Amino acid sequence: MMELNLIDAQFIPFLVAITLLSISPGVDTLLVIRNTARGGVRDGVATSMAICCGLFVHATVSALGISFILLQSAWAFNMLKLAGAAYLIWLGITSLLAARRGTPLPVKGVMNESARVPLWQPIKEGLLSNVLNPKTVVFYMAFLPQFIAPTDPALLKSLWLAGVHFVIANIWQISVVLMVGGASKWLASARFAQTLNAATGAVLVIFGVRLALEQRPV
Repeated sequence: MMELNLIDAQFIPFLVAITLLSISPGVDTLLVIRNTARGGVRDGVATSMAICCGLFVHATVSALGISFILLQSAWAFNMLKLAGAAYLIWLGITSLLAARRGTPLPVKGVMNESARVPLWQPIKEGLLSNVLNPKTVVFYMAFLPQFIAPTDPALLKSLWLAGVHFVIANIWQISVVLMVGGASKWLASARFAQTLNAATGAVLVIFGVRLALEQRPV
């Protein structure tokens, strides 16, 4: 009979590994910074929460074995990879166009609340950037099984580990949000907005192109 053991000998190694992963610079942190600069702390927190909600999707997919199918099917994996790459490139182009316009970022207290984007937009951007990232599929497929004992119910244990990842990643990303959100004087500058949009846009496009060109793992 399977029994769920939440805290076992593998939990501390998992905690250390997932913490190091969470604080490593990448698309998630970049998107959180971009959306915080664009819409203030509210949008940054919403982006972070949405990104981390995607972890539960990947945990479920991994536990149910769908990830195995994706890894074995070149067509399915490539479709997911190209969808994720296209979305990152689209986000990058959006930022580059904003940089070209050179308008100040709509941070709280600088512009009217009505000028800010709807709350669903950072939520959508955060969730899709995570769910459409095949690297996360591969990571969860290869990483989570190392911390799931044969006697554990795979789905429940995967969701528990994803929950731990959710908390750790949000602590880090919301800390970044608060640091960026506190720089309202800088963010009010049109020149700063232009530089930030150009930098984040270029990096997002580069991430997207690199993802599209990456070979399927063997």
